[in-house]
Amino acid sequence: MGAVKASPQSQLRLLDLADLDAELARLDHRRSSLPEVAELARLEARAAQLKDESVVTETELGDLTREQGRAERDVDQVRARIDRDRARLDAGQVAAARELATLQSEIESLRKRQGDLEEIVLELMERREGLVSRRDELAAERESLGTEMAALTARRDAAFKEIDEQAGRASERRAQLAAEVPGDLLKLYEQIRDSRGVGAAALRAGRCEGCHLSLNTGDLNQIRASAPDEVLRCEECRRILVRTPESGL
Repeated sequence: MGAVKASPQSQLRLLDLADLDAELARLDHRRSSLPEVAELARLEARAAQLKDESVVTETELGDLTREQGRAERDVDQVRARIDRDRARLDAGQVAAARELATLQSEIESLRKRQGDLEEIVLELMERREGLVSRRDELAAERESLGTEMAALTARRDAAFKEIDEQAGRASERRAQLAAEVPGDLLKLYEQIRDSRGVGAAALRAGRCEGCHLSLNTGDLNQIRASAPDEVLRCEECRRILVRTPESGL
């Protein structure tokens, strides 16, 4: 069932190695699936959205401010024209009836124009106030979001530190343990682990703990007849099958 040979003690070390590999895998999964990681990703997406909205709002605000400035200058020009025409009338500079009627008509037209322009200015002012309010809301939310992200980042980093310290200790133990395993056995274990996720499993009560399938009578008889130093493989999952006192042989 296998060409590699190793002492029963070396084979048993593979189970400890598999436990450490499982612990390292759990720690890696825990690190990548921390709630803080997912929440930070969500907040970062919202922060990017807020930044884009702020840029759009600032751009619209700038355009509207310039438009309002132009409208206010138009109002000032019309008002100045009205003032000049009124001054001519008040000074008695217009004597001809026809010219007087034309001037009065012009003043009336200018006043209507002034009213229309002032309505435009008022509308622009209201729109600008809305944009300023929106800009301030976005700024406040961005500031609040920044505070929340900073606290969340601190919690994530603290969790990362704890997980990394545990992983570091497990990696040290694994390196020490791997050094005690014969090279050819370790190579086989690593090859299986790379393809199967788990390189070795115990035979317990006639069942492979890797694939959780019970071995048939023929396989069990063959295992009973195998030398203690023969490295066995599960016929189903092909993991190294390590015999233990609980194997049920």
